Amino acid sequence: MAKTRVSSVKITKVSINKNELVNDLVAAEEPLEVRIGFGALDAREEKRIAVIMRTPGNDFELALGFLITEGVLKSTSDILSIKYCTNKGKIEEAGNVLRVELKPELVFDISKLDRNFYMNSSCGVCGKSSIESLESICPFEIIRPTEKLTKEIVFGLPEKLRTEQAIFEHTGGLHAVGLFKLNGELLQLKEDVGRHNALDKLIGWAAETNQLPLESKVLVLSGRSSFELIQKSYMSGIQFIIAIGAPSSLAVETAKKFNICLIGFTKKNSFNIYSKPDYIK
Repeated sequence: MAKTRVSSVKITKVSINKNELVNDLVAAEEPLEVRIGFGALDAREEKRIAVIMRTPGNDFELALGFLITEGVLKSTSDILSIKYCTNKGKIEEAGNVLRVELKPELVFDISKLDRNFYMNSSCGVCGKSSIESLESICPFEIIRPTEKLTKEIVFGLPEKLRTEQAIFEHTGGLHAVGLFKLNGELLQLKEDVGRHNALDKLIGWAAETNQLPLESKVLVLSGRSSFELIQKSYMSGIQFIIAIGAPSSLAVETAKKFNICLIGFTKKNSFNIYSKPDYIK
């Protein structure tokens, strides 16, 4: 369902000499409720998974990426279909509710799901237990990359990401994540008001196009790097993360634990390596 990702609003623009009423563009933000359907076809059950505040667009990729990075699903092969929910023929909440149908033969443990969300979501309970829990649910093993990333490529990636942010040019209110090859070629870019949503959309796209795990790929973040972003990257097999902003202490600890090269404060002529400096040449 096509929905606008920006909205026009009236604002009062203040300058030294005058105040004026003008039109401005802001990033759209709406709730997306994700549900899953599971069980035998003649006795389906439904579980409400989450309500995600997001920028409309790429909703199916967002839901898919979210379920994979939270350890609910291992791959697209677990899915029967994804669709917006309907109520008497009308799409609920103008396309803000969707249901992911799991294959009937898939064994689904609701209690395990609840534990995973407690351990791995950004709920303020992050720590060593959260890091340890990732090892038990990640479907991939991140190994040492076969090729190193050059510092010259690193210097140029933030500007490449910024150039591709068409919506950011209008609103200034969206985070972006970009997936690049080691030679600096852009593969995909996703935007959202939430940086973790943008990453879920990117990982959902990779899952739909059968590109997981994302080995020998570089993730570029338009802002800082948090534990949640490292978690989601690990669950998709990413080996290189470049952030324009700073990392958190838990982000650094997690990157070191799972052999991810983490770079921050990236500028045109400098950057900081927080984990796996030997991955850069």
